Amino acid sequence: MPFLHHKNIRNKIFAVIGLLLLPFVSLFSPVQAAWPSDRPIHLIVPFPAGSSPDLLARAIAEPLGKKLAQSVIVENKPGAGGNIGTRFVAQAAPDGYTLLYTINGPLVTAPALYKKSLGYNPRTDLSPVTIVATSPNILVVNESFAGTTKDFISQAKARPGKLNYGSVGPGSASQLAMELFKRQANIDLLHIPYPGFPQITTAMLAGDIHAAFMVPAIAMPQVKEGKIKALGLASLTTIDTLPGIQPLADQGWPGFEAISWNAILAPASTPNAIIQTLQKSLADIISSDDVKKKLIAQYFTPIGSSSEDLRQLIVAEQARWEKVIEQLQLSLD
Repeated sequence: MPFLHHKNIRNKIFAVIGLLLLPFVSLFSPVQAAWPSDRPIHLIVPFPAGSSPDLLARAIAEPLGKKLAQSVIVENKPGAGGNIGTRFVAQAAPDGYTLLYTINGPLVTAPALYKKSLGYNPRTDLSPVTIVATSPNILVVNESFAGTTKDFISQAKARPGKLNYGSVGPGSASQLAMELFKRQANIDLLHIPYPGFPQITTAMLAGDIHAAFMVPAIAMPQVKEGKIKALGLASLTTIDTLPGIQPLADQGWPGFEAISWNAILAPASTPNAIIQTLQKSLADIISSDDVKKKLIAQYFTPIGSSSEDLRQLIVAEQARWEKVIEQLQLSLD
């Protein structure tokens, strides 16, 4: 009986110690079910306020906050073509409170352009969540310059090196798309870089440049007013949001594609439970009528993909554009 008595006392002591330690165990052990708790989620956009990714991120942030019952704050960290904000998220704590909303450039072309100074690896330092939406680049020209894509090609071949095109800078999607098209069409054009698409639009309206690949959100208002002409889509198929514009792939350049896409990612090692919750919540939001209308108004096709689809897209796009960058011998280090 003394043994049982001492055993009971010992068990009571252990039970009391366990209760005393419980708050400390909870403090140092992640409780996934509690995410998100009492902290706002920061959605980092590595581009300036008012840019296309910024506008779309804000269209996503409010409904995502309602869905998760936690505030979602859009925070702009522009610079270096999106690399600064992307690096910030790649180095953030993997706790689900810092997310990245970006276009494809910092994930796809940046690793090939900044081999020494990028500071992050999109494949190993970031966890894919979802593809938000996609939109093809559009080949546009001054309204008085060419009636069709073949007219444009004929004029370029008749004046090699005399016609020019605008882009938003070396290594940008707008430059790489045109360089890829130049190779397929066997034409020679002079490259003139500009700070942004508004400056390209102004230059084209003034006749200072002859052509450009532009994002539809910037190009289409001018196209609708008859000030510039859309010759073709850099896509393999027709796009519902851009009716009447034929893919370049159907005009004699099979396989030509240069798609812009928006995606959401988290720091690597973010718990899978958080990634799954985010992906499902975002898929529901992107398929909602209100958000779909906002995306379509910017000429984007809503997607809301799986995390694996985004991972595969990054791998495939990196391999594809790395070849183009190597052929052009481009480096921004």
